[in-house]
Amino acid sequence: MNLCDRKELQELLERHGFHFSKAMGQNFLIADWVPRQIADACGADAQTAVLEIGPGVGCLSRELARRAGKVVSVELDRRLYDVLAETMAEFGNFTLLPGDAMELDLPGLTKTELAPLRPILCANLPYNIATPLLTRCAQSRAFESITVLIQKEVAQRICAAPGTADYGAFSLLMQYYTAPELLFTVPNTCFLPAPKVTSAVIRCVTRPQPPVEVISEEALWRTVRAGFALRRKTLVNSLQTGYPLPKAQLAEIVEDCGLSPDVRGERLTLADYAALTNQLHCQ
Repeated sequence: MNLCDRKELQELLERHGFHFSKAMGQNFLIADWVPRQIADACGADAQTAVLEIGPGVGCLSRELARRAGKVVSVELDRRLYDVLAETMAEFGNFTLLPGDAMELDLPGLTKTELAPLRPILCANLPYNIATPLLTRCAQSRAFESITVLIQKEVAQRICAAPGTADYGAFSLLMQYYTAPELLFTVPNTCFLPAPKVTSAVIRCVTRPQPPVEVISEEALWRTVRAGFALRRKTLVNSLQTGYPLPKAQLAEIVEDCGLSPDVRGERLTLADYAALTNQLHCQ
């Protein structure tokens, strides 16, 4: 069965009485080169266990199961359980885990379902959960790497450099916990139904240690959120949203970090934010 063949896919879905749900962000791949390249890019092999979020009909799941020691796929839509039972029947290393990926205990799951193999995450993520789910996955440090097909705009935000339009707090968070790389784009014609946007595949390798030292991660994200709170204002003005200190005192702290008091938050690197965090929490 070729799950990426439009005719075979439609016949499969009709046989199971399945209809697409916009609320669940369901867009199934109909270009077979895409799941092959994603599975290759994630580095799955016999020593890895893959957590997949939202397997759909199993297009990517099958490619992963051909490479990995184990594949555990989390699916929320109960209507797809019988579909996956049919499409994944030949793969003894595949496990379907019913449930909501946003409620998973990720570190616990790697110990109970993926151990003793090396845990990685690979998925064609629904657009509507991509940012919060990636945040949870990165912060959990539960996976050696995260390889996902997501909206191109989100992928660009993750990889964005300081001073660019896409750069923001989410960029810094993902770059703190992982080393992200945008691998390739996927046009909307590769999906059924076709989304209105272009997608991209990104691989984020979890860092063994953060690239900067901070007094605490909670303090770092407090500073980052404040730094981006007022994008059109100077960093000093923006910082006042998170640190109710006199403007003159904040300007002095910013200058002590080697920064101009007129700089804007989107110009700061992760190292700049780390230094600023440490200075602010020494007051």
